[in-house]
Amino acid sequence: MSQRNDNFIDKTFTLVADILLKIFPASKQDKQAFSYYRGGLAAQSQGDYAEALENYYEALRLEEDFYDRSFILYNIGLIYANNGEYVQALTYYQQALELNVNLSQALNNIAVIYHYQGIQAIEKQNNQFAKSLFDKAGEYWRQAIRLAPGNYIEAQNWLKTTGRISSDLLY
Repeated sequence: MSQRNDNFIDKTFTLVADILLKIFPASKQDKQAFSYYRGGLAAQSQGDYAEALENYYEALRLEEDFYDRSFILYNIGLIYANNGEYVQALTYYQQALELNVNLSQALNNIAVIYHYQGIQAIEKQNNQFAKSLFDKAGEYWRQAIRLAPGNYIEAQNWLKTTGRISSDLLY
């Protein structure tokens, strides 16, 4: 997607969010939490992860709704994963899942991290550890696919070629 389209999408989201904040019947705290969340999304989309984290942590402090908190935690996990801080990312993805078990994106991202770590273990000739990491990746991908069967096609193919999926889960 071009930078021009990204800016259009960001501006459109911001405009719609501003309108919703004004007309949506919510408490002042809810509106503040959403405002910080929106600020976090904007900063994250521009690659300003430090500012995004500040906004997300403030939104997390204010937000009381479990479902909304799960998405804040998920986005914090994304930032840590993008920075290569996989242990932190896994922690936030797990916290998001504790609040929202249907967050297939978090399940997928956990699987991606375990798969990546499995590849690293193979490169270090630690095949037994790699197998356990790949098994964990498979576990999380199967859960994600159950929730969103039309998504994660590459994961479905990997599960199929490695014998880690039953045919009843495919497509």
